[in-house]
Amino acid sequence: MASSRLPIHHSPITVTFLGTASAQPSSTRNHSALALRLGSDVWLFDCGEATQHQLQRSTVKMGKIEKIFITHTHGDHIFGLLPLLASCLNGAGGQIEGADDPRTQLDIQQSPLEIYGPLGTRAYVRNGLAYTHSLLGRPYVVHELRLPSDPADGDFTSMPSLASESPAGRNIQQTNGVWSDIYSDSILSVSAAPILHSAPCVGYIVMEAKVPGKVDPKKYIPDLKRTNTSMSVMRQLQLGKSVQLSDGTVLHGPPPKDGRKIAILGDTYDPSQIAGIAREADLLIHEATNAHLPGIDEDTKDTDTYETGDLRKRSELDVWF
Repeated sequence: MASSRLPIHHSPITVTFLGTASAQPSSTRNHSALALRLGSDVWLFDCGEATQHQLQRSTVKMGKIEKIFITHTHGDHIFGLLPLLASCLNGAGGQIEGADDPRTQLDIQQSPLEIYGPLGTRAYVRNGLAYTHSLLGRPYVVHELRLPSDPADGDFTSMPSLASESPAGRNIQQTNGVWSDIYSDSILSVSAAPILHSAPCVGYIVMEAKVPGKVDPKKYIPDLKRTNTSMSVMRQLQLGKSVQLSDGTVLHGPPPKDGRKIAILGDTYDPSQIAGIAREADLLIHEATNAHLPGIDEDTKDTDTYETGDLRKRSELDVWF
């Protein structure tokens, strides 16, 4: 919904942690999910069990969710997705035989809720909605990030697509080990890369486009007054443009500055494959399960220890944890 997004330049990008628990939730911590508020849009990253309950307890508007990014298909990161879709896309309630239901006249051309995730995300959503007889009142679309070892085509399920599933879902292939610009508009872009976990897992990088530099009026006002130039040209200078005055003097707006960059990682014991596109992130969000525990099994769990993770961070990652 880029066309309706409120401007985010020079405004806060808000992160709301909806769940930070590990494999099992507790009375005080929900399964994994976080909401990124970008102007008037909300993007969700992971959707563990009861995420919609957490949304109801927060200030995040469920109806503003436009995109959902799944890092991997372990249940603690995806079990809340189908209930959330039912709530967001008018899928609550069953069908009454013989009754008129406007959801059966779904306009598949309207803007869908977009879901991104690894292989299997599309099959999970499609089969789950079909087996629960869920009828949605707004379309959704699933874009899958395919690894080189994954099939390049197909949906990974024999279940036919549902009426509410947009056929525009892409199977996105890697280039040089990353998925570049899986989404982009004039303001924001999203790229991704695989990170190592016990299941295929993805980390996401959200990038804001370059933003206009800050104008210092004191630098320009003397020349504007000297040439009787309208102060309205300050707007052009603010956009980084150049303005020629009546005496031939050329004023140059400030150069643009880099936008904000956020790295959101899923579960991982080795995130080094995303290091290249995560460098110089303004904010890095990553899991910390067993971060300070000694290795449980020397043969299989030593990579989960703090010492190993810290060494990998110092030797390979140019980002701050």
